[in-house]
Amino acid sequence: MLRAEDDLASAGPDREEPGRTFFFGEASLAHETARTLQASADTGGALREFRRSVRTRNATSFSSTHAVPLGCLGSIQATTGRVEEACATWNRALDAMAGVTSGRTRQTVVDMRRALSPFRRRGIDAVAELDVRAAQFLGRPVA
Repeated sequence: MLRAEDDLASAGPDREEPGRTFFFGEASLAHETARTLQASADTGGALREFRRSVRTRNATSFSSTHAVPLGCLGSIQATTGRVEEACATWNRALDAMAGVTSGRTRQTVVDMRRALSPFRRRGIDAVAELDVRAAQFLGRPVA
């Protein structure tokens, strides 16, 4: 642990963080901070930190861990009434999940469909299209 702390302390804007400390990188720390803020009902802070996590994560190398914060971000957007924005974010999450099979990504999509539930009958095209995509990802028929 001490080695990792030393490595992180020496990382900076002009020097990449060492590979063995990637889990403790800015994106992961922002994600954990966002989850804590969300649990504390600090929606604004959680949105800010989930956006930071998404912005700083290496989406190419870590697609599933990129998709999870996108899913969380979409959930907050939906619960704060920004449904179309949430759908765009969730579509990005599904894009990041292409070819990925993991329990975390599957749970992200299950949570996404659950959050879409109150909006399904409102005639919002983005919701209907996303729900179809999410159901297909899960291998389920659209309800």
